[in-house]
Amino acid sequence: MEFLTGVKEKETKGIRELLEGDYEGKSVKINGAVHSIRDMGDVAFVILRKSEGLVQCVYEEGSSGFSIRSLKEESAVEVTGVVAKEKRAPWGFEIRLQEIRVLSEPAQVLPLAVNKWKMNTSLETKLALRPVSLRNVRERAKFKLQEGIVRGFREFLFSQGFTEIRTPKIVSRGAEGGANVFKLNYFNKKAELGQSPQFYKQTMVGVYDRVFEAAPVFRAEKHNTTRHLNEYISLDFEMGYIDGFEDVMAMETGFLQYTMELLNRDYKRELEILEVKLPKPERIPQVRFDRAKELVSEKYNRKIRNPFDLEPEEEALIGRYFQEEYDSDFVFVTHYPSKKRPFYAMDDPEDNRFTLSFDLLYKGLEITTGGQRIHEYEMILEKMARRNMDPEEIRDYLMIFQYGMPPHGGLGIGLERLTMKLLDEQNVRETTLFPRDVTRLEP
Repeated sequence: MEFLTGVKEKETKGIRELLEGDYEGKSVKINGAVHSIRDMGDVAFVILRKSEGLVQCVYEEGSSGFSIRSLKEESAVEVTGVVAKEKRAPWGFEIRLQEIRVLSEPAQVLPLAVNKWKMNTSLETKLALRPVSLRNVRERAKFKLQEGIVRGFREFLFSQGFTEIRTPKIVSRGAEGGANVFKLNYFNKKAELGQSPQFYKQTMVGVYDRVFEAAPVFRAEKHNTTRHLNEYISLDFEMGYIDGFEDVMAMETGFLQYTMELLNRDYKRELEILEVKLPKPERIPQVRFDRAKELVSEKYNRKIRNPFDLEPEEEALIGRYFQEEYDSDFVFVTHYPSKKRPFYAMDDPEDNRFTLSFDLLYKGLEITTGGQRIHEYEMILEKMARRNMDPEEIRDYLMIFQYGMPPHGGLGIGLERLTMKLLDEQNVRETTLFPRDVTRLEP
């Protein structure tokens, strides 16, 4: 009888192990994909691609116990060689090859030059050939930074006493209402793909006080723009016992500060590859919705056409205004009109035409929507009545207020949009692993 007792230690080494250990002059084994081969006659450079980055291996005719002529790029290999210092190589070392074992070979020549620094191809081609294009060093770096954003979100909220939750994505009714939902036949019952975990995270505030989730949400919007997706990752949190919606904005500011420090510390290589200059969110200005519209109208001579919403051009001008006037890439726009916010948004007690809610704009693009929620049962029924909503349709949600809820609020952050603006990309699909939009369902 054999038993498994845990993770087996492998013979092969990773980049971190080679950097942290005393391996210079010693023979090691390392595996990876053959990213590129530069054959210079008697000497060839074989660059291996690993999850951590690229490793330079050196082949010398006569010294290495194999022929390099049949080695193909994108083959998966295991190599044996001696570690040597080399300042010009990635990581400051190289592997002087002794043996190579081919684990698998590509069946065809790659349709994209993924080993080039820039692939010089269209976004559509990159998306159509996604399993291949993601192997490019710069493409990989984008999503490592995205990993860092989610990691920062989790680590910071854990430090603030939040509990991570997982909520259903097949629901009976969308939290936001409206027609922009994907409808399902769920065992002969009507169902939808969740637009937001709003109802569930509010429910869980009554259980854990502070909760968060990083998960997909779905919007059946027919916008085919550079900023819209039909499935995206929403970084959501909800917090109870707040004094006002300013507590929610302060928590997001803390998350941004923590995450930028984390990226600067643990993702330096990716930042250098993509030439990213991180923002400094030490002090984020806030401005009322109506005042923001006035400011950009006055400074940029733009007529206010819609008093109840921000048009994309207005968002861009608000971002420009606060960059020019306050040297801030971020700005909280607060007190959105009640008619443009969901029924659960808390109205401003001083003027119920507006809500205690906000958007966070980053470089002129909305990346967050949040605010304080109604927590009193009678108050939420009154607001639903004013909107001609039927309480029976969401009786499970209303149950949480029947049995008592603390003052609370929260937000949702669009991960792909945040990444897009961080990297100064022009299309949100550039920062989405496998985008889903009105035209794309594959790969």
